[in-house]
Amino acid sequence: MPSGAPSACHALALACAVLLAGCNRESAAPPPEAVETGVPAAAASGVAVENAFGTPIKDRVATLGFLNKRNNITQDIVLKSGESRRIGNAIVKLATCEKTAPWEDPPESGAFVQLFVEERATTDQPLAWRKVFSGWLFRNAPSLNVVEHPVYDVWVKDCAMSFPGEEEPVESARNAAKPSGSPSAAPSPRPTPSASASARAPSASPAEE
Repeated sequence: MPSGAPSACHALALACAVLLAGCNRESAAPPPEAVETGVPAAAASGVAVENAFGTPIKDRVATLGFLNKRNNITQDIVLKSGESRRIGNAIVKLATCEKTAPWEDPPESGAFVQLFVEERATTDQPLAWRKVFSGWLFRNAPSLNVVEHPVYDVWVKDCAMSFPGEEEPVESARNAAKPSGSPSAAPSPRPTPSASASARAPSASPAEE
């Protein structure tokens, strides 16, 4: 982990705190029907204030890692801000994601994630949805906030967003990477029929008897 990662993470968390004021572990879990029918789940409670720079909150896309410790299966979950995904008896929600600007060092990516699990509080209790995590997760400093659950784990892999001025260099790089044709790849000229015929013809005709 880079030595400056914690400070970058704290700065990122402070910058994003105004986006999701009021989020906590005590709010009630949403009904699973909202996820199963494909309706995007609402963002975390509180009013989201868009950053003046970079991609708008609603267009940011986060890639999260999801681990089921029972079968040791890991998969990637790609969510836009406000969307959720149900995997078995777990629901993963993304409120939003954020990353440091290109001129900030060290780079860091973070996402505000909520994890709901349908489980029994005790063996004689019925299944019920319970919020087991709600908070910011950071890619380069995962120890700052950890999903503590015996079965499931979630972490941040990337936040897809751009800042003003980044689109043009990327587009220029893509255009520069396209092959424009190489002289060495051009086929060599084929000999003309007359030249080929003269090359195959004998240099002198045989003398007559």
